[in-house]
Amino acid sequence: MTIKNYYIMKKILKNIKENYILVLVVLIAGLFFGWLFFHSSGEKATARSSTEVNEGHDHENEKATIWTCSMHPQIRSDKPGKCPICGMDLIPLNSLSPDEEQIDPNAIVMTESAAKLADIQTMIVKKGAPEKSLYLQGKVQADERNITELTARFGGRIEKLFINFTGQHVQKGEKLATIYSPELVTAQRELLEAITYKDSRPALYTAAKGKLKLWDLSDEQISAIEKLGEPQLYFNVNSPITGTITMRHVALGDYVKEGFALFQVVDLSHVWVLFDAYESDLPWIKKGDQAEFTIQSLPGKTYKGKVTFIDPFINASTRVAKVRIELDNPKMEIKPEMFVTGTIQSRIAEGSHELLIPKSSILWTGKRSVVYIKVPDRTNPTFIYRQISLGPEAGNFYVVADGLLEGEEIATNGTFKIDAAAQLQGLPSMMNPEGGKTNTMPGMDMSGGNTKTKSGVNNSQSGSKTAEIQSKASVPMDFIMQLNSVYDQYLVLKNSFVESDVNKVKQAAQSVQQTLIKVDMKLLTGDYMAKWMDESAILDKQIKLIASETSIENQRTAFITFNNNFYNAIKSFGLMGKTVYYQFCPMANNSKGAYWLSETKDIRNPYYGEAMLTCGETKETLNY
Repeated sequence: MTIKNYYIMKKILKNIKENYILVLVVLIAGLFFGWLFFHSSGEKATARSSTEVNEGHDHENEKATIWTCSMHPQIRSDKPGKCPICGMDLIPLNSLSPDEEQIDPNAIVMTESAAKLADIQTMIVKKGAPEKSLYLQGKVQADERNITELTARFGGRIEKLFINFTGQHVQKGEKLATIYSPELVTAQRELLEAITYKDSRPALYTAAKGKLKLWDLSDEQISAIEKLGEPQLYFNVNSPITGTITMRHVALGDYVKEGFALFQVVDLSHVWVLFDAYESDLPWIKKGDQAEFTIQSLPGKTYKGKVTFIDPFINASTRVAKVRIELDNPKMEIKPEMFVTGTIQSRIAEGSHELLIPKSSILWTGKRSVVYIKVPDRTNPTFIYRQISLGPEAGNFYVVADGLLEGEEIATNGTFKIDAAAQLQGLPSMMNPEGGKTNTMPGMDMSGGNTKTKSGVNNSQSGSKTAEIQSKASVPMDFIMQLNSVYDQYLVLKNSFVESDVNKVKQAAQSVQQTLIKVDMKLLTGDYMAKWMDESAILDKQIKLIASETSIENQRTAFITFNNNFYNAIKSFGLMGKTVYYQFCPMANNSKGAYWLSETKDIRNPYYGEAMLTCGETKETLNY
């Protein structure tokens, strides 16, 4: 090694030594400062821990946050996520107010956001005067007090006939016919002979004269016979009133006997309007109520009148009572059998005050009526199930007979959603008034597959009824009420088929058609609207056929198809407060069988009437 290389090497070693010392110093300094930092933090943590222990707060015993769904409170999770039922974001359970733990255990608690999403609305129960607009249909009829039947007072032959056709207008005293009567000629001769014995045998004269009076001869006519001294051969039949000939029972040359019907004369200057009122309407109608109505064949005109009479009996077939309104008809433009549609604004009793609640607040199942009461003074919307008793219907309201107090707050919109939440939580609800867990969603598979029991057996069929009930909960109550009206008119149609009366069937079919037109499809959405569009198109077509046909056989053929689709509509949308019997006749439709709907278990076959009145059986009973 050269001297030069030696010095270079020495210098390198010196630099390494100096750098090593520097690195070692930095390392020692870092360890020192790190020890100071962590030692200080540990003391502070120990101090905080000691303070928390002294205050009684133990992290080891602290509960983890529970997450739930605002719409489905039965959902519980230990971490945030999505609701497996509706897909909404889960919220912390502690977002509910602590005071909710102190309420009735059967109460349904919702968050503000859930209540807004369900569009829940409430109202304070108040008293008011129950009013109702009754929509009635009927027909014009002749005033029965202005109908005169002319009969033959004595036997004879029609020699002259002055009335040639039905519908002819006649004046009071006008000649209608002339009769030749041998019996009357004989009676006149007896009178003329008795005149000669008038002084000696006055009783004989009186008897002969009385006999002519019994045959409707006036004193003037008898006096004319006595003055003439010989019998009259022909006598006229005169009209006793001014009116219209509605029936003519004789023709020229006919021989008639005593008591034989000759003519019917009706004064149409005053007519009756007879409305059909159902049993549910009768409590609202009383004499003196003002009615406003229109006549289909006279568009653009509105008539008014007062109720003058209410039929004391209900027709066993149509289940209606007649409500009479009298109307002047000086121009004779209103004719019997014209169709009339009208309204009666009525109250149960003047000045009465009853508790009234809207129809939308009520849930019906069989005989029970259910509302949801809002619990006052709660941070979050809280509702409690309650059964009530209802009085009569009052337009869009019902009178409350029992179960509610004035001042209580009830849900008027979104009640189905509140009830659905109660069912899911096992609380008292419309379908489960006693509460407790039901098989609404047994072993639910939230992935969308078929429902299965714990044993793994497919239980989709056992849950089908529940699914049907839940689906109908989405049908607006207004739509169900409109469908109820169609069903009421349908029963009149069905009973007309039982009577096998073509004209009654046509009239009833027109009423069904009018109520079908009033069903508001806009109340429905989505699949419900599509379903009603399909069913109503067929119903409308078939009811028009029934209303236009003049053959009872053709009407019944269209009735078969109508029944099938009307049954489907009722199954899809439901009714309110009805028990429907779905009945079947194996002999109808050329022995292929046909169905119909009935309000009673008793079989009254609309396809054969009296010929096979009791042929059939009940296949299904629907309770709403």
